[in-house]
Amino acid sequence: MKIKPLLICLLLVSLTFSSWIQAAVELNDDVPETYSVKQGDTLWGISGLYLKKPWLWPELWDANPQVDNPNLIYPGDELILMWVDGQPRLRLRRGREVALSPTMRASPLNRAIPVIPLDQIDPWLRRNRVMAAQEIKSSAYIVAVGGRALLAGPGDTIFGRGPFPDGERLFSIYRAGQTYIDPVTKEVLGYEAIAIGTAKLLSSNRDEVTELEVTRIEEEVRIGDRLLPIEERILDASYHPRAPEQDIVGGVMIAVEGGLTQIGDMSIVVINKGKRDGLQIGNVVAVYQAGEHIFDSISQTNVVLPDTRAGLAMIFESYEKVSFAIVLRATRPLSIFDLIKQP
Repeated sequence: MKIKPLLICLLLVSLTFSSWIQAAVELNDDVPETYSVKQGDTLWGISGLYLKKPWLWPELWDANPQVDNPNLIYPGDELILMWVDGQPRLRLRRGREVALSPTMRASPLNRAIPVIPLDQIDPWLRRNRVMAAQEIKSSAYIVAVGGRALLAGPGDTIFGRGPFPDGERLFSIYRAGQTYIDPVTKEVLGYEAIAIGTAKLLSSNRDEVTELEVTRIEEEVRIGDRLLPIEERILDASYHPRAPEQDIVGGVMIAVEGGLTQIGDMSIVVINKGKRDGLQIGNVVAVYQAGEHIFDSISQTNVVLPDTRAGLAMIFESYEKVSFAIVLRATRPLSIFDLIKQP
């Protein structure tokens, strides 16, 4: 007789877990039973076609031993919606364009569709980074331009002072941009560093003053611009969108690419939370607009309306105190100081 309560508990746990899974992979209405992957698709877009919560897409993919990496799908592949033990699953059937064999891959990995449009974030990553005050102070800088000029262009000689790491021959030229300040705590979170060109080493980096030649510019180079070794930054087409593991407290959008006032789909934004707050590359976050303060004429009191959900964004680069994110979906115009929360 003592076993019955245990069985009841196990049954309740099983039902609760089953209900949670079912809710986690809730499908949109009128989803297609089959879908052929096309050039230009993204995994996020396909997941959004099927799921009300696209960041939970791993729950939807069905294990397929014939596919070596289900996270990589290609134009020509076919997705088939099935039901396994009452739960929706997507099974992948390779198309002719990407036929696989034990000895040869007919389609290279770089033809796989990305999770998000990488061409939207590649230019941003190449041009922008966040630096701490000490990083900027301890980096090499341009002390003079050849010919006593104030500005330099391609082919011009510049002179740098500061640390030049051994073995490095090519350097990015950075200019300090805006200061990122937390609007809630007023803490300085970091400094925007914008790449404006490249230079190659001409003299020994052991000299007190190092001679370099400007090889490429996006803006004219000035005295005081910083010199940093070129970073090899490889974009990962297989981001894994997922909810942050920690609650986001006090999250705010603090800047947007180009300093725009209105933010929409595919806009790139800066968030006042980073690695120390648990944000990682691939985390999907919700954007909320703060509830308005209104006056209740009946009760004669001030009331704050609830925050309104307005979009989704995904972290594609995370620093210690700030992160870069791309807006994946905006249901209304977004703006600086909108709130960032769990999705």
